[in-house]
Amino acid sequence: MNSAILYTFRRCPYAMRARISLHLSQLNPLVREIELKNKPAELIAISAKGTVPVLEFTNGQVISESLDIMRFVLTEHPAPENHYLTTEEYQVLQYWLDKSMTESLINANDNQFKPWLDKYKYADRFPEYSQLWYRQQAEQFIQLLERQLLQHNYLCTDSPTLADFAIFPFIRQFANVEPSWFNTMPYPKVNAWLTTLINSPLFNVTMYKYPLWLPQKTMIDLKHSVRNDEQVTPLCKN
Repeated sequence: MNSAILYTFRRCPYAMRARISLHLSQLNPLVREIELKNKPAELIAISAKGTVPVLEFTNGQVISESLDIMRFVLTEHPAPENHYLTTEEYQVLQYWLDKSMTESLINANDNQFKPWLDKYKYADRFPEYSQLWYRQQAEQFIQLLERQLLQHNYLCTDSPTLADFAIFPFIRQFANVEPSWFNTMPYPKVNAWLTTLINSPLFNVTMYKYPLWLPQKTMIDLKHSVRNDEQVTPLCKN
């Protein structure tokens, strides 16, 4: 249903979160793909911070945090029958939405790992320490994930939950800083988990390349590629 508009930027891991959850919901918003250097006035008008994702509904409701979007669409507009998860896997996904382990893992990703990831990725902007040092700080979270994955195929259980979908776009970004090192690092469970999620049909459609909204201001719906069985653009590196 086209009852909403999604402001998004393809390579942003926060926006990836939102698109993943929307593909697992009944919602099918119109997409406004933006460039961060050319943010539309319409976005700033509804979310002054000007970050993506932002989900705007026709009734005036605006959700401007990625996790809020994920929880809202999966709770209020669930789609147990979808292309990507079995009915049982979807029930597991919903069961884990508000569990303490889910919260703990996502909080660690967002508030501890992400700042180190930024410094590792852009080490030249933070000359206080070396890129290696920043990577080592970020690795503490990778070690935590490795321990989790020794117990199950995914972070909380044996099928993907909100924690997996919310975290793996950032681990993907981490892996792409030094891919040769990442592919030989001593975290085989994390590597296998990340590879599985990146190569999944769900992430493939999540990374569909939508046309920029500006300047023409033309939009297509999020599930355009799924509905029309189109070839999705190959996954980008960043």
